[in-house]
Amino acid sequence: MEPRLNYFGNSLAGKVLKHINSASKVLVDSTLPHATQELVKIRASQINGCGFCTDMHTKDAAHAGETSLRLNLIAAWREATCFTDAERAALELAEQGTRIADAAGGVTDEAWANAAKYYDEDQLVALMSLIAVINSYNRINVINQQPAGDYKPGMFG
Repeated sequence: MEPRLNYFGNSLAGKVLKHINSASKVLVDSTLPHATQELVKIRASQINGCGFCTDMHTKDAAHAGETSLRLNLIAAWREATCFTDAERAALELAEQGTRIADAAGGVTDEAWANAAKYYDEDQLVALMSLIAVINSYNRINVINQQPAGDYKPGMFG
């Protein structure tokens, strides 16, 4: 598969990515646990069919010490016993926030209340923003048909 255009080499795209990457850096530096951030990014990327982001975040998570068991079970998190209740709440919010167009009511009050049991207000802001940011990255890469498989942890800084 070849990308439709060289998005990463385009000057306008560079300006757009500069701002999305800045938002992403703020979230990485937040108090939302890093492992939770990677789980959310992977799950949203799976739902959106973004191979590029799924490849990147799975490799980044493994590089940071995430287990292959948990990485292999993210798509089946409801049935998997290896995720904490807080991670489950974050994954539910990520799924509902990613599938917003599929759900007439958007994110349910129950999903929000469950996440609020485990995360403080700043962490909820980070979680909500992370879901929005990864969905932006996913859409750019899916629209451009950005190929997956060649990512190396840390290659983007």
